[in-house]
Amino acid sequence: MDAAKGYSIAYKGLKNGSHDFSFKVGGAFFGAFGSVDIKDGECGVSVALVKSETQLSLDVSIHGGVVVACDRCLEDCRIPVDFEGRLLVRFSNEPQEYDGEVLWLAPGEDEVDLAQYIYESIVLSLPYQRVHPEGGCDPEMLRRFRIVSGEEFARIEARGGQETPKGGDWEKLAALREQLESEERSGSK
Repeated sequence: MDAAKGYSIAYKGLKNGSHDFSFKVGGAFFGAFGSVDIKDGECGVSVALVKSETQLSLDVSIHGGVVVACDRCLEDCRIPVDFEGRLLVRFSNEPQEYDGEVLWLAPGEDEVDLAQYIYESIVLSLPYQRVHPEGGCDPEMLRRFRIVSGEEFARIEARGGQETPKGGDWEKLAALREQLESEERSGSK
């Protein structure tokens, strides 16, 4: 988790008022969190901290991009990251749960660690479907994953029922695969 260190702000020595900080996030950062979704990335993080007697208010902006597997073709795909959020830091002697908006610290602590907040913000800012722009997917992979129409599926299923292999479901699947590949070869010639 060493790569996730260095994303803390020591606020104890700061005067009340506004203070600006910036960080860079790269592939080692995502690796430190054991991210299986994000393979690499490069983002700039800007933090505008406003310190008062009772709390800290942090406006966090994250801009850049990350590399994930495309949901359509499984190849590496760069997804832009554009996040704007506010984190409040309050102080309490009582242990409090972090709720995603307010981070509670003991009055004796002198820095706020933003690594987890930055990581979660990037992950949550990613779109639900992560795909290349139209035409950017690997055509060979798309051909392999092509979707069979309902009509084509019914035809294949009907033929598969007539020629029942003796070895069970796995052999049925193998025979069906052979049949599909043979149809593709004859159709592409």
